[in-house]
Order: sequence, then C-alpha cells, then structure tokens
Amino acid sequence: MAKIDVIMPQLGESLTEGTIIKWHKKPGDKVKKDETLLEISTDKVDSEIPSPTTGVVTRLLFAEQATVAVREVIAEIDTDASAKAESGPPAAKPSPAKGSKPAASVPAAPQPATPAPSPSPAASSPSPADAAKGRFYSPLVLNIARTEGIPMQELETVPGTGEGGRVSKKDLQAYLVARKSGGQMPAPGPAFGGAPPPPPEHSPAPAAPRIESMLKPVDGGELAKKFPQPGHEIRQMSNILMKMSEHMVRSVHTSPHVFAVHECDMTNVDMVRRRNAGAFQKREGFKLTYTPFICDAIVRAIKEFPLVNSQVEGDKIVIKKFINLGMAVASENGLIVPVIKNAEEKNFVGIARAINDLATRARTKRLTPSDIEGGSFTVTNYGVFGTMVGLPIINQPQVAILGTGSIEKRAVVIDDAIAIRSMAYFTLAFDHRILDGALGGSFMEAVVRNLESYDRNQVV
Repeated sequence: MAKIDVIMPQLGESLTEGTIIKWHKKPGDKVKKDETLLEISTDKVDSEIPSPTTGVVTRLLFAEQATVAVREVIAEIDTDASAKAESGPPAAKPSPAKGSKPAASVPAAPQPATPAPSPSPAASSPSPADAAKGRFYSPLVLNIARTEGIPMQELETVPGTGEGGRVSKKDLQAYLVARKSGGQMPAPGPAFGGAPPPPPEHSPAPAAPRIESMLKPVDGGELAKKFPQPGHEIRQMSNILMKMSEHMVRSVHTSPHVFAVHECDMTNVDMVRRRNAGAFQKREGFKLTYTPFICDAIVRAIKEFPLVNSQVEGDKIVIKKFINLGMAVASENGLIVPVIKNAEEKNFVGIARAINDLATRARTKRLTPSDIEGGSFTVTNYGVFGTMVGLPIINQPQVAILGTGSIEKRAVVIDDAIAIRSMAYFTLAFDHRILDGALGGSFMEAVVRNLESYDRNQVV
C-alpha cells in the first residue's frame, strides 16, 4: 500500500494560499475517495475539498485556521485500510517562503467542473429555492441523491443525524433501504433536523443564516481591556467577511453613488411563471422563479445601453462587449456573487439553468474562484427577505448594480381605475463619474418595459 500526500489546492490562477477552516476527518479516521476531507477559505470563496483517495488519515500537518501556501502538503492518507494514525496533534507550522520548491504530491482537489444542465429531474442540480432553506448537503450526498433519482423536495424530508440536522451518507442510505422495502422513515422535524414545510407561494424566502454565526468568539487581547466582559462579547470576522467589508468600503470611496428607484408591474411575469411552473419544473428539474425573468430583462436592456456594462480606468472608459451578469447569493458564509458568463449568448432557459447551477453550488460550497470573477454588471435580490426598497453598493470595478425589492400585491391606478397588481420597486445604483440620471433612468425604463411587456400566454 502507499501513502498519499494531500496538498493545498490552487483554486484560481491568482491565489497563492488558503486557510484551513475545518478538518472533517482526524488522524485514524477512514475516508473514501471524493468524501469531504476539509474546508478551506481563500480571499474569494470557501470550498469543500474532497479526499483524493480511499484510505486512513494518518497525519494532519496543519491545525484549523492555519494559512498555507498552495501546493504545500497538508495531510497524509495511507491506502492500507489497517494503517494507524501517527501520534501528535496537527502542527501549526508556518507556510513556506515564497519561491521555495513545492513538495511533490498528488493534487487533493481539481477545480469542480460546472455541471452541464440536464433536462432530467433526476440528474439535475438541487433547486436554489430549496437550498435557500438553509439545510446543507455535502457533494457526496447530492451525488447519491442524483444517482438514485431523489428530487430535492424528497431529499428535504430525509431525517439528518449530523451536526445541525445535516444528512449524512448513512442517513441517505438508510432512507433508500426503507423506501425500497416500503418501510416508514421518521417524520422530519426539529429532533431530526428536518426542513420546515415550504413557505406559501408569495411569502419571502426563509432568512439566510445570521451574520452572528459567521463570527467566532475570541478573547480579544488588548481590545478586551477596552470592552471588558460581561458587558461585551468580542468575535472574529471570517476571511470572507473581512474581504467583503474591504471591498464595500473601497467601492464607496471610489464611486460617487447615485440611486434611481423605479416601480415595476410584475403581474404579467407572475402569470407567465404560474402558467409554466409545472411543465418547466418537470422538464428542467428545478422551480421557475422570478429571477430568470429579471435577469433576461436586464441583459436585453444592457444591449440597448452598453455604457452601464463598463468600468473606469483612470481617464478612460472600458466598455465590455460581453455581459457577465453577477448574481448576489446569500450563503452560510456570507454574501457571494457568482457570475453568469456571456449571458448575452443565452436564451431564457439558458439563463435559468445558469442561475440554478450557480446558486446551488454557492450554497453547497462547490464554487471555484473563476465562478465569481469577471462580472460586468450585478443584480441583487434583497426582496426575498421582505425588503421593499434597498440602496445597494456597486461591485467594483463595475459601474452599476440593480437591486430588486419584494413583489407584493398592491392597489394601483390603471386607466383611471383601481386594480390589484403584483408590484415591485427596483433600484439602480450607478457611478456618477460616467453615468448620469438620464442614462440611469432610461436604462431602468428599459428593464421595466421588458418585464411589463411579457405576453401572459408565453411559453418558457
């Protein structure tokens, strides 16, 4: 048998290091190939790293929270099932100096490939609307579910015995055995970590994980003298949160933000969505939401007003000939913005598939840095949390971001008569260095026009 070195993977060309967030295995534990071995964090994304082989974990060379250079050996796995762990805790040794020769080893985790959309419900990725319920599924569990033809709606009912109600491989295998034999499984509920019943059709999505869960308690050192206990509690920001906060502060200092709020009648979109919901889900394997309608309308409006799809470089303006549409997603690690590349080349269904794929992988930690790079325009949907109007911050180096508020039925005046319509407020935040109110307003009118002009009998 052989010992295999596990290395710190390079998840992006510009990345030189990663931070070990959590080890899922300890020395002496058995691990299967592609089973999650650890979680790492970079300055761009958090990822789960699978084991490169089946065997026994014999050594962990770095402790949790250690920052390690890419291609440095971080663990050892013995392919002999009878192997034993070496004694001693994980060493918190420093990363090698830049320019040092990397250790020869077997790569731990190639970059996950974007799965090709499939028309088969059994083979499709889980729905972002279902994943938003906050229940986490490992790539191994999701793969078993796809192989066995278990849709996300059914997977949500499987009792989980893991931490926080997480469904383990054993939980899913036990469920499959019971299902095939006609046996009864325990009803999902708080005791089993089961998901709550789905929300009503028009209610806001369940709240994203609270920001407090992303902050680890620390003693605070000198800061604790200024803010002593028990009146204060000091917590450490995660790597992702620190980078996000730096990015937001830099954006406010860089771009003079101007905001334009427009009202949009989403009644026609709502009727098209309802009319096509069943056939669409049966064909594509995931739910038809408002998001692809909004993204499609934005892409068509950008083609009319390409200046909103640009960036400022000194005294020059770089207009992008492609539309890489960023889509803000709330994950358990904070806000992340995966990018639909070349959205201008996709039809409505293509955009819907891309949204489902990226949102699902964002919430299951299967995004790579390339998935969140290169955006040229961003849309953020704070309406899923019940917010009617928001003022989003521009995602640098872009020059505009569009925020969508909650869709609510309201009484409005149409042709001097009162009617009940599904209405929403959209906000465009734009960089006043190159975009003025006339261009911002015209762009928003185009987005609204695209959404309000949907044919109620349209098939998507």
